[in-house]
Amino acid sequence: MTTRILIVDDQDDIRAGIKAMLRLDPGLVVAGDLSDGLQVVPFLRDHPVDLVLMDIRMPGIDGVEATRRIRKEHPPEKIRVIVLTTFDQDDIVLAALRAGANGFLSKTVSPAELVAGITEVVGGGGALSAAATAALIGHMTDSPPPVIDQELLRRFDALTPRERDVVVLVASGLGNDEIAAQMSVSPFTVKTHAVRAMTKVGARDRAQLVSFTFRAGLYP
Repeated sequence: MTTRILIVDDQDDIRAGIKAMLRLDPGLVVAGDLSDGLQVVPFLRDHPVDLVLMDIRMPGIDGVEATRRIRKEHPPEKIRVIVLTTFDQDDIVLAALRAGANGFLSKTVSPAELVAGITEVVGGGGALSAAATAALIGHMTDSPPPVIDQELLRRFDALTPRERDVVVLVASGLGNDEIAAQMSVSPFTVKTHAVRAMTKVGARDRAQLVSFTFRAGLYP
């Protein structure tokens, strides 16, 4: 299966570096590369794309606004968005997820980590770097206690104990392999629990599942 990817970053060397990393996987094809957010939506209208790798800081409009505009025309199941940035501040992470991003990765990730994140997101999951997850957790723990979303809390009440355990560990920033080792189960079992939990609470992917977990007051 081929995944068509659009790269959006205002730095030529960054775009070239991402292209080089994507060449490591023959199933990943670069559909195009753009230098600013204003070009994204017009490009998507004329070219088939499965996933957008989006920078945050760009001239014209930033990656958050560009993601928001993508979501006005394309739902997450049609075109997925991973935000790539050197900034892991909590406000940026939250803004990207609220705008409709499916993942948030640091530009310092290794080629293997980038490909793994893309694979996870294209498969219907989400990708959050450890730094992004830490920023998100920091925001929730440093901020005044939020008003608990009672509707979301009721949805989480429908989870089995194992599904709930997986959700909390996902929200802690752990990957499937790490969760599997901690729970003494297989990575496949972890993924199954996570998918069932996402279905029950109405999360489109793991990134939104993390956001829902915080909003329901279930802090790691």
